Amino acid sequence: MPVSDAILTQILTQLEELQVSQQTLQAKLDALGAPKGVSSSPSSPRAIPGRQAAADAVMSIEAPTASPHNTLTSSSTSPAASTVAQNEKEREKVLYPSRVMLTTYPDQHGIKPYQMQWGASDAATRGPIICSRLLSSIKQRNAIGAHSGSYSIYRALAIAMGTLNPTHKPDYTKTEPAVSIPQQPGWSDPTKIVSFDPWGHLVPQVYRRELEELGLDVRPSIAVTRAHMKLSEVDETVRKGGLTIDGKILLKSAPLVNADGTPSTDDPGVEIAISKAAVEPVWYLPGVAERFGISEGLLRRALFEDTGGMYPELITRPDIKVFLPPIGNLTAYIFGNPAFLSDESKELTVRVHDECNGSDVFGSDICTCKPYLIYAIEECIRCAQRGGVGLVVYFRKEGRALGEVTKYLVYNLRKRGGDSADKYFKATELIAGVKDMRFQALMPDVLHWLGIKKIDNMVSMSDMKYDAIVGSGIPIIKRYDIPEHLLPPDSRVEIDAKIAAGYFSHNKKLTEADLVKTVGRTWEETEH
Repeated sequence: MPVSDAILTQILTQLEELQVSQQTLQAKLDALGAPKGVSSSPSSPRAIPGRQAAADAVMSIEAPTASPHNTLTSSSTSPAASTVAQNEKEREKVLYPSRVMLTTYPDQHGIKPYQMQWGASDAATRGPIICSRLLSSIKQRNAIGAHSGSYSIYRALAIAMGTLNPTHKPDYTKTEPAVSIPQQPGWSDPTKIVSFDPWGHLVPQVYRRELEELGLDVRPSIAVTRAHMKLSEVDETVRKGGLTIDGKILLKSAPLVNADGTPSTDDPGVEIAISKAAVEPVWYLPGVAERFGISEGLLRRALFEDTGGMYPELITRPDIKVFLPPIGNLTAYIFGNPAFLSDESKELTVRVHDECNGSDVFGSDICTCKPYLIYAIEECIRCAQRGGVGLVVYFRKEGRALGEVTKYLVYNLRKRGGDSADKYFKATELIAGVKDMRFQALMPDVLHWLGIKKIDNMVSMSDMKYDAIVGSGIPIIKRYDIPEHLLPPDSRVEIDAKIAAGYFSHNKKLTEADLVKTVGRTWEETEH
């Protein structure tokens, strides 16, 4: 049934009224100054203007010592409970003096996003990422979401509890990268890096003017440091002669000390000298949509609808093209000289590893994740010792990005329903509706950020990872699977199912009949 002009006019009128209402609220917000009688804290000389006095006030209001629900345990409110409730109201009013502003609009009064040109050839032209809702930055926001990924929720909690001043301005002195990650061609190619900010580790340097002169809340989204890695499995490999201490990549650990403080005669093992970079997600929405072969509009709608409507501006601000999603980050571990990563004359060994807390940290033997990760680290060490460089990229995509709860539910189904390789992926699909949500299309971005042009040795059996990397323009010379002797006892079901589904294997071919015969350990076998 066609919509009449009268109805369209009515809808337009209501939208215009809503816009006027938003503009009025914004004007009131702008007019709000510091609460009368509240002075700025002398300990915050570098305060961000606009909300500072309010923030100082809320930090001075005593936080409640009792849980909020305790104030509702009786019909008569005690003096202590009344004080707590009053403090809570004061804290909220000082922290958030205006009405709730659910969203903004492109043509709203005073809204003028800071210049942003994704894929520009230099940082100044590209522009900083600004997602802060502080008064100093809110009108110039050019990104939706919040820094720190999923940890942004804890920051909000800290502000609500009064342990964090919302206008705290970080001091980035001496935080510059410990090793150089220089600009690479992919930084200025809007098709090569769309899932994080390639300038994220250089923010205090390249956006000094925006930080210091304009007072904008611009934050690093990448940090690069150096460290020593200590792994008992590598200690054992060295003891068996599988790796050699060179004093540069692989170093002897300091002598051990007994519980009574006396020197120990036990072998202290070894340490691995590494460089590492933590990278938070920053999505360029048009580029992300293109990678997945969907429209930007559909991507925005799905991100809005299927996160419980968490970010309304995904819908109301089509002019803002950058989104900081509340998901986990990635970490790149570099073995050897980081400069060799972009040098095609140097041998490069790589593993891209998706998080598996149960195996990687706690040693579960139902999968191959930890032994494959350790094997890759040792291969990276060997490559660096041959004069090349190694790289392990660790993504927070627990349980194939389905989450640990879903993973454990699948484990239960497998163990109760007959744990055979032919049912491996079906068990996941029955619970999650899909067998894998890691969607490797965004994964190669970090390789382009580091300037990688080819991979000599890919320590991975994943066809999805291989296809994504090669499809992004990076050739892979050699692939190799996990050696048989490293397979944990209960992991055969997983590895056989993956090989049958298309994972790389040098010499193993499996039929459906073979998969039926591959059976995992039952719970009864482990009870004692």
